[in-house]
Amino acid sequence: MASIRKLLSKCCKKNSNDSHALLPIFILALFSLITAVNECSAQSPSTYPDKPIRFIVPFPPGGPADIQSRIIGQKMSVRWKQPVVIDNKPGAGGSIGVELVSRATADGYTLLYTTSGPISVNPTLSNSAFDPLRDLAPVSLTSNLSSVMVVNPSLNIKTVAELISYAKANPGKLNYASSGNGSTSHLAMEQFNRMAGVKITRIPYKGASPAINDLLGGNVQVMLMGLTTVLPFMNAGKLTPLGVSSLKPSPQAPSVPTIASYGLAGFEANNWLGIFAPPNTPEPIIKKINLEIYAIMQLPDVKEKFFKEGFEVLPNKNPAQFREFLQQDIAKWSAIVKEANITAE
Repeated sequence: MASIRKLLSKCCKKNSNDSHALLPIFILALFSLITAVNECSAQSPSTYPDKPIRFIVPFPPGGPADIQSRIIGQKMSVRWKQPVVIDNKPGAGGSIGVELVSRATADGYTLLYTTSGPISVNPTLSNSAFDPLRDLAPVSLTSNLSSVMVVNPSLNIKTVAELISYAKANPGKLNYASSGNGSTSHLAMEQFNRMAGVKITRIPYKGASPAINDLLGGNVQVMLMGLTTVLPFMNAGKLTPLGVSSLKPSPQAPSVPTIASYGLAGFEANNWLGIFAPPNTPEPIIKKINLEIYAIMQLPDVKEKFFKEGFEVLPNKNPAQFREFLQQDIAKWSAIVKEANITAE
């Protein structure tokens, strides 16, 4: 707008009879004014969205982030009358898709739907220059998946208290399975070791399936894994649940107590999912997306679909709540990574 004022000022200084000199300047000023108005309206919450929205999912199809993004995207498409395209960009533990969004145009038409790993853990593990609170704009938390600590039944341990007592009386005899370096199954067990004052040794696996297979076979004794992954084995009596990692019992397994209730106050290790926009996305657009997500997550059929996947619906009423949550989550996992001297493999 300042450039337009300069052009108009220049026009005023011109001789009013010099129409040929004035015409190009007036045309340029008019063009600049139209462009400025279009740019403003393109970023106005009153017109957003007026074209398709792209959800970047930094994982392959079929996982929790992919499934949930499609549920939310379908609702957004109907309510906003604009297509919502799910674009899977897997790689580097989710970091490729995350960084893609961090460099996208800040207009609200490219959004990120991700789990906690690439945001709260990966930057700390790799000592990268990527800062999720600086390089992304938090929009809203959407859901949370509790993990559950399970043991092989042959261990004949029924509670977290019994596990702690056994680990202290038999140092070096217990191993836990980890589905990946820096995963919740890894970091949460290191958190447990420190809070409980025990040393259960990590056995790393490349994924949850081989880890569970060895746990079922008795090659490892303990594992802390997403509830939906181990729930069928719990129900079949093939694995014994000791405690959930949330601060309150999970609706999917209400009879399983929390790990925190066994004298480990504050123990919490969950897999959350949430939505982010590129940095510098206009605040009114961030708020508009946040309000829409909050409304969608209250729909009964959405809650039912998320529940069947094992997730608790937990949207934020405003982006500031999500940012505050992220600050605490990043600080917690950063401290655990440093204390346990965990590095990227």
